[in-house]
Amino acid sequence: MEQRRLIVAVAGTVALFLTIQFGALALVEPFQSAGLQAVENPEDPTNSFLYIGAILVATGLMLAAFKFDLQWLIRGMVILASVLLSWYVLVVVVPPVLTVGDVHLLAALGALAIGAGLAVHPEWYVIDAAGVVMGAGAAGLFGITFGILPALVLLVVLAVYDAISVYGTKHMLSLADGVMEIKVPVLLIVPVSPDYSFLDEGESEASDGSTDGDDGEGRDAFFIGLGDAVIPTILIASAAFFVPAPSLEVPGVALTLPALGGIVGMLAGLLVLLWMVLQGRAHAGLPLLNGGTIAGYLLGALASGLTLTQAIGL
Repeated sequence: MEQRRLIVAVAGTVALFLTIQFGALALVEPFQSAGLQAVENPEDPTNSFLYIGAILVATGLMLAAFKFDLQWLIRGMVILASVLLSWYVLVVVVPPVLTVGDVHLLAALGALAIGAGLAVHPEWYVIDAAGVVMGAGAAGLFGITFGILPALVLLVVLAVYDAISVYGTKHMLSLADGVMEIKVPVLLIVPVSPDYSFLDEGESEASDGSTDGDDGEGRDAFFIGLGDAVIPTILIASAAFFVPAPSLEVPGVALTLPALGGIVGMLAGLLVLLWMVLQGRAHAGLPLLNGGTIAGYLLGALASGLTLTQAIGL
């Protein structure tokens, strides 16, 4: 029975990742049409370092906030960010059948409802729903902002940083513990036990990109960093948008062979990561996830007829 529950939880984790990936691919064209590309030159690799710097600053601020008991501030900022990202997604997805002036009323109400759900009842399914919308939106936005070379730089540097922060300094584990307490959608939660409640979750040992740190027996849920789904999906969305490869003609989704290769590689990395986590130790997610995505993308790009130089954006 326990093994069956773990298999179902692994399948649920894969489903969440796929939902974010295909959601991002579905948002690529609407975001571009809405003029949401954030930089003038998406091929400039320095864009990646600006984003990496922002991540480092945000991580430092969050750790300081947890140290000085300012969890309420971080919680409020994340909920506000969830409302904003949800608005960006809903305004291009929901038909503007009801507007007040220039305000897309249904999109605004939907985004506010997500924020209210997180504020009032942050149960695991509320957090997962918000995380999927946020993850797809963030990956889609950054996918049309980072060209292939900047996206590759981003994934490589963040994979190295993730490994150092989990196995070396271990500050990412401290950050994960703090995030568990404030119950916001920077985690994806996949229950193993059918009666699991995140609202009743006490303090537990979380791991960046993995789970609660217990072994496979007696596990209540998997906890996966939302960034572990978003960061590699940026390359997948970038591949679909920037790489000159024929579309695979999937309705409503900007899918090409290089992007599909990235999806397959990411899922392979995810399965290896989950297998390692089930052995009972915290693991950094991005080295496997980003590595698998990059390898799968490059294979897909080469299979579509691109040279290696073209595939890496040079």
